[in-house]
Amino acid sequence: MRTIRYFIDKRASETPDKVYMFAPEPGLELTYSRLRQDSIALAGYLASRGLHKGDKVSFMLGNGYQTAKIFLGAMYGGYVVAPLNLMAQPSQLRYVLEHSDTKLVFYTKDQEGKLKEAAAGVDRPVELVEIDNDAESILPPDVGSPRGGLPEIDEEDPALLLYTSGTTGLPKGVILTHKNMVAGGQYTAMAHELTPDDRALCSLPLYHINGEVVTAVSPLVSGGSVVMPHRFSTGNFWELISEYRCTWFSVVPTIISYLCSATEIEGRGLNLDQLRFGRSASSALPPSLHKAFEEKFGVSIVETMGLTETAAPVFSNPMDPARRKYGSPGQAVGNEAKIIDKEGNEVPRGVEGEIMIRGDNVMKEYYKAPEKTREALEPDGWLHTGDLGYMDEEGFVFVTGRIKELIIKGGENIAPREIDEALYRHPAVLDAAAVGIPDEVYGEEIMACVTLKPDASVTVEDLRKHCLEHLGDFKTPKVIRILEELPKGPSGKIQRLKLPKIVEELDS
Repeated sequence: MRTIRYFIDKRASETPDKVYMFAPEPGLELTYSRLRQDSIALAGYLASRGLHKGDKVSFMLGNGYQTAKIFLGAMYGGYVVAPLNLMAQPSQLRYVLEHSDTKLVFYTKDQEGKLKEAAAGVDRPVELVEIDNDAESILPPDVGSPRGGLPEIDEEDPALLLYTSGTTGLPKGVILTHKNMVAGGQYTAMAHELTPDDRALCSLPLYHINGEVVTAVSPLVSGGSVVMPHRFSTGNFWELISEYRCTWFSVVPTIISYLCSATEIEGRGLNLDQLRFGRSASSALPPSLHKAFEEKFGVSIVETMGLTETAAPVFSNPMDPARRKYGSPGQAVGNEAKIIDKEGNEVPRGVEGEIMIRGDNVMKEYYKAPEKTREALEPDGWLHTGDLGYMDEEGFVFVTGRIKELIIKGGENIAPREIDEALYRHPAVLDAAAVGIPDEVYGEEIMACVTLKPDASVTVEDLRKHCLEHLGDFKTPKVIRILEELPKGPSGKIQRLKLPKIVEELDS
């Protein structure tokens, strides 16, 4: 039975005293038996508040001891978890609270003002429960299992409602079932050959699919453990891996860039012998950055790719470094993949088209959006990812861009990623993103926005010369802007389609 409850029960029965989660800040440990016990208690508490199977339970919390327990415990009890993005704008937060039908929200004091303001705009009662994320318990001492026992749950029952960060318009609510969540965890474990001896460092938020499935669910299904600090920090990243004997970590390219720029491991007395690999996902990892990290730290990085709609993992590079390909998120793991043309026909290897995915990890639907669901999901289960790419003869996928993000200059399709990667080769550039802007001559021109590494200095003209050298005249951006920061979603993925408006506002 592929449900979160099944695996919590299984681990609690087989390895009750094994620690599932380490919470560094409060110094707490959560064993599998305690996870099961607290999950039953949470189910009883929610039932006492009038909630029933399938009702939505939200949290507006940073990572921590209680966040992980609420995330898993609510699903264990048959409820649907609907995490709230801490980075959401007030109007977006209000929309998600309203659209998700959430009945109850756990939050911490630092989120109170923003949450209460948003909840006040919702046309129905939403119960708000303030908690201490570092407390050993947040529930009344006398709470027990729900009256009449726990409801039966099935692998096709909804488990998670997660809203995509998107780049334009209102976010879409993705419904993932217990089967989807477990499959996502199993595919991650399969891709990275995870065993009960493995321990992950969670650097990404539990309101994002990567943090949720890759570093919370995959240790559960593989019988391993996870270290759950409040947030990623360059100041303690390597120390946590050393102290807690982590064997792997999952990050995004921006974090890899920060670590390359701001950290050293030599001469610090760190014990990293047990560290097997790092995992990069959520956006393309520039090959130059990939190689720079591995050369500097001697730590192997496995590039992967996932979507909210697929419970995180879709592709992964092999664990054998000799078989990996820089610039590719790898081969399909667990699920199937194909590349199609505009008519829906599968194209030959090496030909660009839309990337399609099918498997037990693919979402059930978009919440309250049957038309969008039909657009995304074919009747035979294939999911339109909206990503452009091609597959080589060995089944490695190379992503060339997003369909809606293509820059079409003078009728020529230009993938923003090509511009990004050229800019990433400049030693002063920390982050880069290209986007199309209106142009009277070409229809669209290229604008590129960058942020610089700490203490780095470069002029726009220097960047333009760099682009001319690496891209040629036609693909060199007409406009280059150096910004303090680029807009990003919760996973660290740059939201490039917001850039024209941001630049327009800066110029006004």
